[in-house]
Amino acid sequence: MVESPRAQSGEVSASQQALALAELFSGVRQYSVQICQPLAIEDYGLQAMASTSPAKWHLAHTSWFFETFLLKPYMPGYRVFDDHYEYLFNSYYNAVGSQFPRHQRGLLSRPTVEEIYAYRAHVDEAMLQLLAGTPLAAAEDVLNRTELGCHHEQQHQELFFTDLKYNWFQNPLYPAYNASPLPTAPTAAPLQWQMFPSGLHEFGHDDDNFCFDNELPRHKQYVERFSITDRLSTNGEYLAFIQDNGYHRPELWLADGWATRLERPDWTAPLYWVERDGGWLEYTMHGLVELDLHRPASHLSAYEADAFARWQGCRLPTEFEWELAAASAKQAAADETAHPVSVSPVGQLWQWTSSAYSPYPGFRTAEGAIGEYNGKFMANQLVLRGGSVATSPGHYRHSYRNFFYPPDKWQFTGVRLARESEPS
Repeated sequence: MVESPRAQSGEVSASQQALALAELFSGVRQYSVQICQPLAIEDYGLQAMASTSPAKWHLAHTSWFFETFLLKPYMPGYRVFDDHYEYLFNSYYNAVGSQFPRHQRGLLSRPTVEEIYAYRAHVDEAMLQLLAGTPLAAAEDVLNRTELGCHHEQQHQELFFTDLKYNWFQNPLYPAYNASPLPTAPTAAPLQWQMFPSGLHEFGHDDDNFCFDNELPRHKQYVERFSITDRLSTNGEYLAFIQDNGYHRPELWLADGWATRLERPDWTAPLYWVERDGGWLEYTMHGLVELDLHRPASHLSAYEADAFARWQGCRLPTEFEWELAAASAKQAAADETAHPVSVSPVGQLWQWTSSAYSPYPGFRTAEGAIGEYNGKFMANQLVLRGGSVATSPGHYRHSYRNFFYPPDKWQFTGVRLARESEPS
């Protein structure tokens, strides 16, 4: 991936920024096509639940974003590919117009996959023309929106993997995205605790590189003394929780979590664990494999993560505790397994925090439809930190605030333990 032009030192002209963004744009768009290469045509339209979207829809919606927020307002004479697409591929932007029902995206057998790729080519050609000849008066808006659109598409690249995995898990053949063997995980070292003293700290994005609006403004926050583990919790540690009847002990669960557990009889293990012949297997993007006890426990809801932490005599960290600890954490090397290999606290799994997804002090949403990107979701969700193996290259930073609802399990989510003071 190409660095954002904001990452370059010195003063950069609008034309130089546009050239760098054109390279970034092309790389991001090509990667979306690249990750679809293992798919058969039948795979593009799968939608197993309302929260997932078909691969074909991700390809179309990310194109819709550039068409709607850049080409239509800023490119004179732009010809839309198809007038129907404004309705079909609008996700949640009410200021743009109504949307095709989210839970029915899997019914869109038309337009065809071939037509969607033609749509992408149409948008790509127009976007590169726009960046090559950006009107000076609109340069700042065009460049900022293009950069946002690239990072928006990278979010959908991660959703491509999470959604496809869930959709394929419904198939008893357990399809493999990658036919090569899943590498053996290194032995997880015993948990070590890192202690942080009380103090006033600054949080939020702190440089000129790209960030989402929910990472701003940078502000001060007082954090009490706490301890946090140096790694993610493993499958073996989570299996011990299951074997100790963790799913049947209401004293370990938040009230909403226990109510959800009772409503979901399939909640007896992490998502993608399969019990067979008295043992456990795990569905991965490499197919169904034997459960590796040294891999980090993944695809947990916040309710499960919280119950497991209580069982350990611990709790989930706040997002501010996590961000403090991230400064000394080493990010795991990128790989192409789309499954966590190591227990590194950065770059393997998003980790649930106990922090509600709410605005930082002084946060303001942008005007217009672009303002609907993050701010309107700041209710009833929790913040996750850390990135995952499905996060696109160049997309992650320690200030990144991901957010999902507490029952959600289909994302690449894990758990890191915290407590008020260093254990004796």
